[in-house]
Amino acid sequence: MTDHALPLWTPSPERIAGSHLNRFMREVSRTRGTAFPDQASLYRWSVEQPEQFWASIWDFCDVVADTRGAVVLENPGAMPGARWFPDARLNFAENLLRRADDATAIVFRGENKVRSSVTYAELNHEVSRLQQALRAAGVRIGDRVAGYVPNIPGAIIAMLAATSLGATWSSCSPDFGVQGVLDRFGQIEPTVLFAADGYFYGGKTLDVMPRLAEIVDRLPTVRQVVVIPYTRRDPDLSGVRDAVDVHDFMAPFQAGRPSFERLPFDHPLYIMFSSGTTGVPKCIVHGAGGTLLQHLKEHQLHVDLQPTDKLFYFTTCGWMMWNWLATGLASGATLMLFDGSPFYPRGNVLFDFAQDEGMTIFGTSAKYIDSLRKIDLRPKDTHDLSRLRTMLSTGSPLVPESFDYVYSNIKADLCLSSISGGTDIVSCFVLGSPMLPVWRGEIQCRGLGLAVDVWDDNGRPVRGERGELVCTKPFPCMPVGFWNDPDGSRYRAAYFERFPGVWCHGDFCELTAHDGLVIHGRSDAVLNPGGVRIGTAEIYRQVEQLDEVVESLVIGQDWPPAQPTDVRVVLFVRLRDGLVLDDALVARIKTRIRENTTPRHVPAKVLQVADIPRTKSGKIVELAVRNVVHGQPVKNREALANPEALALFADRPELAG
Repeated sequence: MTDHALPLWTPSPERIAGSHLNRFMREVSRTRGTAFPDQASLYRWSVEQPEQFWASIWDFCDVVADTRGAVVLENPGAMPGARWFPDARLNFAENLLRRADDATAIVFRGENKVRSSVTYAELNHEVSRLQQALRAAGVRIGDRVAGYVPNIPGAIIAMLAATSLGATWSSCSPDFGVQGVLDRFGQIEPTVLFAADGYFYGGKTLDVMPRLAEIVDRLPTVRQVVVIPYTRRDPDLSGVRDAVDVHDFMAPFQAGRPSFERLPFDHPLYIMFSSGTTGVPKCIVHGAGGTLLQHLKEHQLHVDLQPTDKLFYFTTCGWMMWNWLATGLASGATLMLFDGSPFYPRGNVLFDFAQDEGMTIFGTSAKYIDSLRKIDLRPKDTHDLSRLRTMLSTGSPLVPESFDYVYSNIKADLCLSSISGGTDIVSCFVLGSPMLPVWRGEIQCRGLGLAVDVWDDNGRPVRGERGELVCTKPFPCMPVGFWNDPDGSRYRAAYFERFPGVWCHGDFCELTAHDGLVIHGRSDAVLNPGGVRIGTAEIYRQVEQLDEVVESLVIGQDWPPAQPTDVRVVLFVRLRDGLVLDDALVARIKTRIRENTTPRHVPAKVLQVADIPRTKSGKIVELAVRNVVHGQPVKNREALANPEALALFADRPELAG
């Protein structure tokens, strides 16, 4: 039995002493004359003196630039509107390619058992050749270069080559359908499109070329399509307009060190997309300097990423964690890339990768950890994970029972860092620390330099109560803006409408007694039966402990339907194969929820479904299901991995008035 009065894990004195964070605290104490007895005091200083803090991050992480400039923050009272390092000039790719030796930069494993590796010297050479080819193809500063690619080394190389020239990179994974790609890339009008010929998933080889041909025909701004052979050695490109094999594209150019366009701090680096399940995705523009500084801070101070580390995150190129992972090169670490299903041919394939390569930092989703728990996988008994020292989890709240599972079945001596932020900031608001204990069910700390708080509906800070996650001061990785939003109105409406001058992130959460944080779900999915706000994660945590339940989704249904005056809670469950929801199981579900939460949490209806819709990055879509239940349109089904599942929720007689 776990003693909840004690932390699940506490870092050793040796681990604390050897951490980047400890060295940063000592260095800042020396240069700034400010003593930091603990991380809490460092955090307070970082948000009270943001200019000193971010200048110290720049120096500590040795950012490569023409100049940092004397001014750190211009117009600090404006949010949005503040400008960081207005005189700085740098290049994102140059900072990721500062190493050029024979150390391993990337290790790749594909589901088809392909394994390859790239050294830092080879990475520089490949980026140099591709950069020259792109320049010859007419790519200039500010052009958009897009990737329709799996998580392979060629995707990293293409991103680095494009951004080295000052182009803006945007990517999505090859499981997107034609309309999903057009909804994204059609808005940003790329001039060059990188694509793989196909990808592997669940033991199948999936051909992308027919879709690619249609996509290119409907993207008139694309002048060049560069195909990266992956599933076959020599794909047929004849059906794709303006297509060339990447090897032929690079063939005329000699390897060397790339050149780099050093540009302003806010120069557009990435365009990323909101999930787009309630309309055409928002195109979120991220600046090069802010993304670099924030990722360096998170990697080195919060994750304690060392040059000897092997950093893995299970992600696709359509999820922000791919961008986050790629920046690990700026700390000189080895990136571990995996393409394919994490459960093919069996559930331990990622732990095979961890054991074979000596993985030190394992990043994944909360849903993956819960799935391991459901199949009772025990990697600690089957795999050598002696080098693994940190596990990262994001995508949805990591429930307390999953904390127990990791420490009991994966590794006891492990910093388990639940992290949370989003595509909106291409990073985290709350995350881990190598110096702090891990408490069951809690995210360890707020991000250094981010004035994160929890506010009630009236804009007052609360502790130990649930409220909105806000950030009350400007920070460098705020988006530059939205694409095609010339007056900034859509950008301001997205984050600053609820509390003017304050970033409202849309997470329903609470600060704990340990100054950690618990996420209870998205604010827009919060349930309001009887006017009481309930986070969906509280219900999921209880329901998904039952062996019969594989996963669940909960919504608030306007009730009664004809003239709604309230909301009732409706729970949908996907059961193990062959099981049928009966009165006894419904009673068990309701009893568990009532006994472990409150009577308000108990669903009025519990219904069985064969599948639950989710985005390409694996997040369930409560709002889309709510729309279907209420007979409202779901505007962008292409954003879903399994849009056909929505039909399971339509016109359910059990939900009629």
